[in-house]
Amino acid sequence: MIQKQNATPDLFFEAEKPVEIIPAKKLSARSATLYLAASDHFQTRPVEALQLGFDGIDGDYHAGVTRRSGGREPWYPRGTEMRNERQLSIVAADELVIVAGRMGLAEIKPEWIGANLLIEGVPHLSMLPSGTLLFFTGGVTIKVDAQNGPCRLAGRSIAENAGMADVEAGALAFPKAANRLRGLVAWVEKPGCITTGEEISVRVPEQWIYRP
Repeated sequence: MIQKQNATPDLFFEAEKPVEIIPAKKLSARSATLYLAASDHFQTRPVEALQLGFDGIDGDYHAGVTRRSGGREPWYPRGTEMRNERQLSIVAADELVIVAGRMGLAEIKPEWIGANLLIEGVPHLSMLPSGTLLFFTGGVTIKVDAQNGPCRLAGRSIAENAGMADVEAGALAFPKAANRLRGLVAWVEKPGCITTGEEISVRVPEQWIYRP
């Protein structure tokens, strides 16, 4: 008797561990505070509203359809023009409290590290996966690209604004203290205007771990 072969074999049946698929989910959040950076410096200031286009926040330091590569993209020569997926910086107050405590500071203000959006209502904000969509009630949609890796530039800004005696030590301490707590970078999928206090529907996509 000839055994019939399975035309669509199970690609996972030989895996050491079954692949875990985590379903998509929806969360509710709120834009607690909005911030804008002057065109010549990454530090931001509080504003009541932000006008967003496909190139990011109008007049913001990080605006642009494209940007120049830096230390985060070692696979390109520094200064290579590439798509700008870092149009917005998003942070959470509870995570900044943890980072401040690790650095021995009373506080870290979002504007010191160039944040554009302080969000309330999402636990473990920095762990939201790439592809998460933020739907604002006014019609704007923002798409999360990735975690925002903490750097010495932001650390130096914190040290200077907090009045740390050793600015360079503060700059070096921040990347370690803020690991996976620095928030997210995102880009504009659907433009418009967002305002302080606006409700946000957060749609987390289906997730899985790729283990080839």
